[in-house]
Amino acid sequence: MIDKTVATAEEAVADIPSGASLAVGGFGLCGIPQVLISALHAQGADDLETVSNNCGVDDWGLGLLLADHRIRRTVSSYVGENKEFARQFLAGELEVVLTPQGTLAEKLRAGGAGIPAFYTAAGVGTQVSEGGLPEKYDAEGGVAQASRAKEVRSFGGREYVLEESLAPDFALVHAWKGDRHGNLVFHASAMNFNPLCAMAGGITIAEVEELVDPGELEPGEVHVPGIFVQRVVLTGPGEKRIEKRTVAQPSSEPVGDGTAAKEAM
Repeated sequence: MIDKTVATAEEAVADIPSGASLAVGGFGLCGIPQVLISALHAQGADDLETVSNNCGVDDWGLGLLLADHRIRRTVSSYVGENKEFARQFLAGELEVVLTPQGTLAEKLRAGGAGIPAFYTAAGVGTQVSEGGLPEKYDAEGGVAQASRAKEVRSFGGREYVLEESLAPDFALVHAWKGDRHGNLVFHASAMNFNPLCAMAGGITIAEVEELVDPGELEPGEVHVPGIFVQRVVLTGPGEKRIEKRTVAQPSSEPVGDGTAAKEAM
């Protein structure tokens, strides 16, 4: 078996060209391949098309590429935490294809499985199937490009919309553990879109917190087999940010002193 490890994140993304399409794992800021994103930012590729649940925040994740106008088009299901994203979209600087989250997940899974398209009930009877969703605005705020109507068919008395799968040129993912053959293990909720992106990418690049030798991973714990992964780079845990931090205010009333129970007796 081939040793798929590369020495640095910079080396791993060096051949990603301008104009490439990228599937990028993560959900919010959980499980995003931040080291690879930062290396790609430094590498300089632009005119990119990203496929990701969301597009990072203003100063982290894909937001780094977005801030420098390096993303031309994005296919996402949620984009509400990035003010620069909203500004670029409304100013006509960014093309956005909003996609139901489950449909996006299946588009990636189907792409990785070699399935060109599939039918789903999600979005039937809405602009998702009927067309008309703004995908790009002009500088005056008018709709320059809208989504097209999609094929709808009936199966068993219920209507379904035809959705095409996604198979981007590259995929960037973050894993907890990986071995030199490219087998990957994800930790808890950081699994999210990472396995789907890993399957869909033509060339999948995985950053891993821990690199082990072949045979050290139990076969039953592998989430993505190495056949889907072309490059592995050891990055360590790296910096992990929280998208929204909510802290409860301390209560001035005593808790658990038994007073309420005594008064009820």
